[in-house]
Amino acid sequence: MNDLADRARRLGSLEPSCGPVRLVAVDGHAGSGKSTFTGRLAAALGGAPVLALDDLATHEELFAWTGRLREQVLDPLSRGERARYAPYDWTARRFGPPRVLAPAPVVLVEGVGAGRAAVRPFLAALLWIEGDGEASWARGRHRDGPELSDFWDGWTVEERRHFAEDPSRPFADVLVRLVPTGYEWLEGPRSTAGTGRFLTESDA
Repeated sequence: MNDLADRARRLGSLEPSCGPVRLVAVDGHAGSGKSTFTGRLAAALGGAPVLALDDLATHEELFAWTGRLREQVLDPLSRGERARYAPYDWTARRFGPPRVLAPAPVVLVEGVGAGRAAVRPFLAALLWIEGDGEASWARGRHRDGPELSDFWDGWTVEERRHFAEDPSRPFADVLVRLVPTGYEWLEGPRSTAGTGRFLTESDA
C-alpha cells in the first residue's frame, strides 16, 4: 500500500488554517470510498479526529448544513476551543446527544460537499476522491441495499445539483485514486494552477 504515513507528515507540516487546527477536507461522490480512506488517513495521523458531514445533514437538508458546520464546529475551532455538535440520527430522524471535537493539530472533515466554497477558507488542504459519479452511486446503492433505493434516487438528483452549483474538484489540492497497491496521490487542479498549498508527487 502507498505510504499514508508520509502523506500524514506532509499534512501535519501545513500551516494551521482554522485557529490552531489544520482542517483537511475529503470530498467526492457518494459511494466513492471517502469514509474508508478518511479512516485510514486518520489512523496514519495518530488518531486524528474526523467529522462526518452525514452527522450534520438531514433528510430535509442534504446540503443545507453549512450554518450548523460554521456555528457548531468551525467557529469554535477557529478560537482554539472544543467544538460541540449534535449528530443527526438517520433512523430516528432527529439530532442526538452532542459530541465533542477537540482542536487537534489535524482535523479531518469528510463527506459530499466538504470542499464547498463556504468551507474552503478554513481548509489547509482539500482532497478529492477520484471516481465516476454513476459508478460511485452504484456502489453506494449496493452497500445500502434495496430498502434505501428511494433515498438514493433523491440523493443523486441533489448531488448533481450541488456540484453543478458549487463544485469542489476544481479546487482540490490533491486527487486521490484507489489502486491495487493502495492509494495514488496526484496533484489536484488547484495545485497545477499554481495556487495550491499542498503540492504532491504522483505515486504509483
